[in-house]
Amino acid sequence: MARKKKNIVIENLTVEAVAAEGKSLAKQDDGRVVFIERTVPGDVVDVQIRKKRKSFLEGYPVKFHKYSDLRIEPICEHFGACGGCKWQNLAYDSQLAFKQQQVMDHLTRIGKVELPEAAPIIGSAKTDRYRNKLEFTFSNKKWLTKEQIDSDEVIERNALGFHVPRLFDKIVDIDTCHLMTDPANAIKNEIRSFAIANNYSFFDIREQVGLLRILMIRYTDAGELMVLIQFFENDEEKINTLMNHLKEKFPEITSLLYVINQKKNDTIYDQEILTFAGKDHIVEKMGALEFKIGPKSFYQTNSAQAKVLYDKTLEFADLQGDELVYDLYTGTGTIANYCAKNAKKVVGIEYVEAAIQDAFVNAEVNGITNTDFFAGDMKDLLNDEFVAQHGQPDVIITDPPRAGMHENVVNMILKLSPKKVVYVSCNPATQARDIALMDEQYKVTKIQPVDMFPHTHHVENVILLESL
Repeated sequence: MARKKKNIVIENLTVEAVAAEGKSLAKQDDGRVVFIERTVPGDVVDVQIRKKRKSFLEGYPVKFHKYSDLRIEPICEHFGACGGCKWQNLAYDSQLAFKQQQVMDHLTRIGKVELPEAAPIIGSAKTDRYRNKLEFTFSNKKWLTKEQIDSDEVIERNALGFHVPRLFDKIVDIDTCHLMTDPANAIKNEIRSFAIANNYSFFDIREQVGLLRILMIRYTDAGELMVLIQFFENDEEKINTLMNHLKEKFPEITSLLYVINQKKNDTIYDQEILTFAGKDHIVEKMGALEFKIGPKSFYQTNSAQAKVLYDKTLEFADLQGDELVYDLYTGTGTIANYCAKNAKKVVGIEYVEAAIQDAFVNAEVNGITNTDFFAGDMKDLLNDEFVAQHGQPDVIITDPPRAGMHENVVNMILKLSPKKVVYVSCNPATQARDIALMDEQYKVTKIQPVDMFPHTHHVENVILLESL
């Protein structure tokens, strides 16, 4: 039996467009699509094929014959190895144009419904240092470059940074991340240096051993700073030593937290968070409102653009003051409390109990008395009994996770038949799928893409659906 060819290289491919997950695409002479990493439209490349399927190929560039005019020089030294900021080599105005195209492609191909012309995408005023939250992973398996592997130098293998794409156990050791403002990098680097100097063990994900696991840093435009460290092993002496060091070295930390997480995964929703110093939360301001953000709370990671997104949501809802509004997937009640001043009442539903507790606090802190919040699985909680108790909504605002809405939720919305549905989405593909299910009762009347995440392929999209 003849062996399959493994080292397939396709030469002189012209990259034509962007594709999902930060990749670009080209087409062979036979029309078959090739998805390519680390390229931008206009590049002409030779491509090493990594994956071959009947209808498409995937690969990475091994030679550039021509560089695209759309290219710019990435500002980050870790670009290409780190799994984030995959479009940092693409000019920002081009990023926006491709995101707009991406939204409309999904809505057209997947939704297959009648669409109005979309408003131009709203870009982010900040294109770096715009994130208010980052999570860094500790690992005893630092990712090494080929040059490092081939050298004779002794290399420290403990790392604190981000995952290498497709390598779950390899971490790029990050010196400076340009996504978050100072002192995030200083805190991260100090923790790494202190841990190495004092022989703290970094997590081994394969063997499930090690002290240090995950570092989360959150900050607010109001100047508050949260640092949370996940420890795998419960070494009280070492934990207290490190936490005291951070407390003294960085007095600007207003919420210093830790958790002992010995599960197979690093989610903390079911874990007890311990406060070492300061408060158990931070406070963010949006317009005239304040929002309490705990370590388990969801909050849009680009604070400035979050206000832009919610202003557009409020504009689409066009509340007159006498409406009952349901806010589905409400998180910490940000949209619900933000819209409350324009509505008779807003009812928020969210899966995470801790987020709902924050939503109540946020309402109380801001003197809002016309919101109510409930925790539970959306597809189970939003039923006839719930509606009978809390009222028939005039407007529904929904902001689901990337997976979109469960079909039961879509069916319940159709049954409730509110006049308007404002659908905020971080995944236009699942948004398109959901609006297709609503097409017999609702018409899409407005579309507004919003860029929350410069240098990535991710895009938010707000759609207004009005009943026929």
